Amino acid sequence: MSDKKRIKVTINGKEYEHDVVPRLLLVDYLRDYAGLLGTHYGCDTTSCGACTVIIDGRSAKSCTRFTVQVDGRELLTVEGLARDGELHALQQAFREEHALQCGFCTSGMLMSAYDLLSKNRQPSEAEIKRGIAGNLCRCTGYLSIVAAVRNAAQKMQSKDSPS
Repeated sequence: MSDKKRIKVTINGKEYEHDVVPRLLLVDYLRDYAGLLGTHYGCDTTSCGACTVIIDGRSAKSCTRFTVQVDGRELLTVEGLARDGELHALQQAFREEHALQCGFCTSGMLMSAYDLLSKNRQPSEAEIKRGIAGNLCRCTGYLSIVAAVRNAAQKMQSKDSPS
């Protein structure tokens, strides 16, 4: 009798299937099994947000979630934001606004901001700050991150507007 469980999960549109031990954390699965290194392991207490991913359309911290809990679900990681070699509006805005320094928090910030903008296409500054509140950045002081999310919201609005 094996103590492993077979899981199947879709990550960034690609299906993955592995035998995993029930205690395997999702962040470890993403990095060690799926080879997706953008999701960072920061604090293992959900305090820093570096491990944030999207599960079935909702942001979640992958450092305290077991892989078996996402069996049959759909995930989006930072690697899945860019499409056909083009940066997502959020990634482009983070670049333009210098919203990354060391880069450690960036993937979690991007995923939290993605979650926010998927629900609120025109967030206020206060809503942006609440949207990224579960993520810690030790480098930028958050001003450039808030500006980047605002910039991305504008980019996404202009894409949606009829020409």
